[in-house]
Amino acid sequence: MKLKLEMIVLPVSDIDRAKAFYEKIGFRLDVDYTAGEDFRIVHFTPSGSECSIMFGEEMTPLAPGSLQGLYLIVDDIEEAHAELTGRGIEVSEIFHDAGGLFHGHEGGDVTHRRPGQQRLAGLHPERASYGSFLTFSDPDGNGWVIQEIKQRHPGR
Repeated sequence: MKLKLEMIVLPVSDIDRAKAFYEKIGFRLDVDYTAGEDFRIVHFTPSGSECSIMFGEEMTPLAPGSLQGLYLIVDDIEEAHAELTGRGIEVSEIFHDAGGLFHGHEGGDVTHRRPGQQRLAGLHPERASYGSFLTFSDPDGNGWVIQEIKQRHPGR
């Protein structure tokens, strides 16, 4: 069986504010559909992605801003940092893990630190794939991680 991740439903408090943010960040607007006064969905796709995000009226029981660790992958994290800041998006500085690559997820921390991990400023020293990161949040606090991958692990 072949499975592909297609859609992630984001919990947001203000549909128009979220729509403006994801337009500003450069995601492609696929759908903004309203049916009556009580139903609206907005659907975006990040450039180069097959997986999309969607938000709208009462689409999820999750609290706005409760999704953390949503990954976007780029070939050049310095270019991504410059483009996002140029669009007026508040992003972290580029960082890497002192002990190697970030693994695991601890209590909703968008930096994905485990006990004993140390987040260091700057690119991974060897500029290794999977080694350099930056983070940002949407207006509700849903947390995104951008990770640089120049060469994927075999089988990916």
